[in-house]
Amino acid sequence: MKKLIVNVCRLVLAVTFILSGFVKAVDPRGTQYKIEDYLTAMGMDGVLPEWATLALSVGQSALEFCLGIFLLFAIRRRLTSRLVLAIMLLMTPLTLWLAQANPISDCGCFGDALVLTNWQTFWKNVVLLVMAVIVAWKPLEMFRFVSKTNQWLVINYSALFILAVSLWSLYYLPQFDFRPYHIGASIREGMEMPEGAEQPKFRNTYIYEKDGVRREFVDEFPDSTWTFVDRLEPELVSQGYVPPIHDFSIGLIQEEGDEDEVEDITDLVLADSSYTFLLVAPFLEKADDSRFDLINELFEYSQEQGYGFYCLTSSGSAARAQWRDKTGAEYSFCLTDPITLKTIVRSNPGLLLLKAGTVMNKWGRNSLPQMDDEQLSLPLEQQPLGQMASDSVPTKILQLLLWFVLPLALLSIADRTWMWTRWLRRKKKPATEEKEEK
Repeated sequence: MKKLIVNVCRLVLAVTFILSGFVKAVDPRGTQYKIEDYLTAMGMDGVLPEWATLALSVGQSALEFCLGIFLLFAIRRRLTSRLVLAIMLLMTPLTLWLAQANPISDCGCFGDALVLTNWQTFWKNVVLLVMAVIVAWKPLEMFRFVSKTNQWLVINYSALFILAVSLWSLYYLPQFDFRPYHIGASIREGMEMPEGAEQPKFRNTYIYEKDGVRREFVDEFPDSTWTFVDRLEPELVSQGYVPPIHDFSIGLIQEEGDEDEVEDITDLVLADSSYTFLLVAPFLEKADDSRFDLINELFEYSQEQGYGFYCLTSSGSAARAQWRDKTGAEYSFCLTDPITLKTIVRSNPGLLLLKAGTVMNKWGRNSLPQMDDEQLSLPLEQQPLGQMASDSVPTKILQLLLWFVLPLALLSIADRTWMWTRWLRRKKKPATEEKEEK
């Protein structure tokens, strides 16, 4: 029973750490943004430079993933179990503070794949902490899938694999997109409230006075003998249903003199039955300008074909002017919330292709589409670029199985077979020696 309990706890911890590490590695930029949110909540905004928070993001995802694999295969059982316990001892009080203070909406434990409330995260960590204590108490009760001799193969392959996943996602885009702006998503539908959806609920407090005495009335009114004095700010009681996309807007900037006038063209863009290119650059002053020739070529192509082309940014007029000087940009600029822009695409700049408000394709700065002369002469309807890009989750899962799970499974089978034949040889050896003596 003791061995069973230890191994059940070990497997639950392993799966949790593997999933948590993998979804963070798939989206290292998202993990970086969450780390920056933590630092801001702690009053440490700007303490670490961006490269440091990005390195911390990659390192955290790799550590969690590898510890999960090491638990699963029972590698370095004492050291691994103690590291897992140390992490849970650190994270459990931290998530308790998050649940009580609520400085950020969610902890980001599973990225955008699974969003938990702060209290759900805390109680999840309490359960995992208990399991970590049990595993660290009797680490040698964990049975191995791979012998001690071949553990180095699992260690090195796991570390290289998860680092490769992070680097791929940084250079291109995350292989798995859990955000509401993924390929195939309708932005318009993501902004709608379903019929019958729960509405936000507020507590209204009114202050009335009678005979020199003031009294608060919550969600009710007194009789006519009381005199109204004031009304307090409504207090949110229940969040209700929040659409997946609730902060998307496009404000076309019309630069006139020293002040910018902004016209809301969100509905116009989303209702356009033709194609629209959206160049997404949260901060133009930090954007990579090495591919501006491809961007300008796409803009000229859009003009010739009658497609919309807008640059969505949160940067001010000085940064926009500097970008024009460096790149020769002639397209229109629009204001959009920076958090929304960083959610849309994990690249600065990135590119979206919309049709009737649906995301047809998206590219990072290192994978912008290059069009030859023939493609530049044809409308998007007549070429693959204008078709819905393939974003098959089953295919990606199959690739994950082939590149990581299958090699480790084959290694485990080969290792167990080798250990079994070794045991048979040892068993037969005494019998052979006894026969020779006779």
